[in-house]
Amino acid sequence: MDPIREFEKTREQLVADQGDNALLKDHAAHFACESMRSKYTYNFSWMGRPIIQYPQDMIAMQEIIWNVQPDIIIETGIAHGGSLVYYASLLELIGGPGYVLGVDIDIRAHNEDAIKKHPMCKRIKMIQGSSVDQQIVEQVLEHAQGKKRVLVALDSNHTHEHVAKELQLYSPLVTKGSYLVVFDTAVEFAPDELNDDRPWSVGNNPMTAVREFLKTTPRFEIDATFDNKLLISMAPNGYLRCIAD
Repeated sequence: MDPIREFEKTREQLVADQGDNALLKDHAAHFACESMRSKYTYNFSWMGRPIIQYPQDMIAMQEIIWNVQPDIIIETGIAHGGSLVYYASLLELIGGPGYVLGVDIDIRAHNEDAIKKHPMCKRIKMIQGSSVDQQIVEQVLEHAQGKKRVLVALDSNHTHEHVAKELQLYSPLVTKGSYLVVFDTAVEFAPDELNDDRPWSVGNNPMTAVREFLKTTPRFEIDATFDNKLLISMAPNGYLRCIAD
């Protein structure tokens, strides 16, 4: 067997074995719970911009972006812009015309200024407004029109209602073989006290929206490979692979 393929097969088996390792998964769940309490995700930056994600999820996104080679990455939710810069830097390494389109209801001036001054800004475009507002959606559609490979990441308001609407509006843009990634499905497993001042909670979050969405469409399936390999993730069951046109 080709040694590269042999390594890949070994890795595939290791990932599958991790998915069956109840003790390891239990330890990972405990870490995830405690790390949410400590705001662990606030600890990291990418090329100088805060990126409020688990490093594991960013590695997963790197794998997806390399394999899909998207012409456009649409992300709802900008915050400090770290993920926009991260995705843009990967597209810069890949080459070609690909760019990132970020949508946020409130792009704060200091963040917008920092993003626009960043070297990766040449591959970043931003739209301010609600991701579910029809006028904003129409602008996004204009960007996606004619693109052969479209990747979407949802990371804005985390209520069930909002994410369900985003899934309805943005899932048709995702091309076969690409991904629709729904972040913060982990809210379903978060300690209750972390959601006291939030409009989302256990039973009302991206995970519940994903479960409902998957009952309505044959175009997407959960790529459990990412759950099994990452173990620690803000997007459990949120890596949705597009399997049909």
